Amino acid sequence: MKLAHLKQLEKPEPYWHVQVAVLVAITLQLVLKDQLTIGPKYVIAGLEVLLVIALFVVSKRKHRLIYNIRHGMAVILIAIISLANIASLILVISDLFGRHAVSGKDLILSGLEIFLTNIIIFGLWYWELDSGGHIGQGSDVPPVDFLFPQMSERTGNEHKKWSPTFLDYLYVSVTNATAFSPTDTMPLTHRAKSLMSLQSLVSLITVALVAARAVNILT
Repeated sequence: MKLAHLKQLEKPEPYWHVQVAVLVAITLQLVLKDQLTIGPKYVIAGLEVLLVIALFVVSKRKHRLIYNIRHGMAVILIAIISLANIASLILVISDLFGRHAVSGKDLILSGLEIFLTNIIIFGLWYWELDSGGHIGQGSDVPPVDFLFPQMSERTGNEHKKWSPTFLDYLYVSVTNATAFSPTDTMPLTHRAKSLMSLQSLVSLITVALVAARAVNILT
């Protein structure tokens, strides 16, 4: 089930997977050096935790209006973490070309934290925005953003009722961040392609620029 939509599945997706991922992303932001964050990081983290709690509370409701509220809150939550992570990357790059107030060791650790946060963030984006359905569904359902191998006609009848879970989208995020391109799952919509392009760009900058320069400082 999505953060914004509770699906009536025979075997509902565990909700704690998403909660753990969000909390890990928040923790990674908190361990960043103060010089590499915009504003008071504990205030931002506090707002994110409040959103997680609020989403958990309203998840018990099944009214359509509650679904819409949850979707808005989910997008706000993911957007806050995304902006904070991109801001940290910008500050790291600025420091690399500045006076090197942060040591090479801290730069490597910061780059790793930003890279891992980037994977979690986009896994959440893919999971939240994709309809998770199948090609050819009704016009009242949002279009499918990703074509998973299990959704192919060649996979047979055993996957007809298959629906992607958060771990599937997290895997897509991992492979896109490390390969800088789609692997076994293809983006179908413009927003999916835009998100994957942005993630690849952030990952490439983090790995190629930040990590390489930090190692150079250490040596």
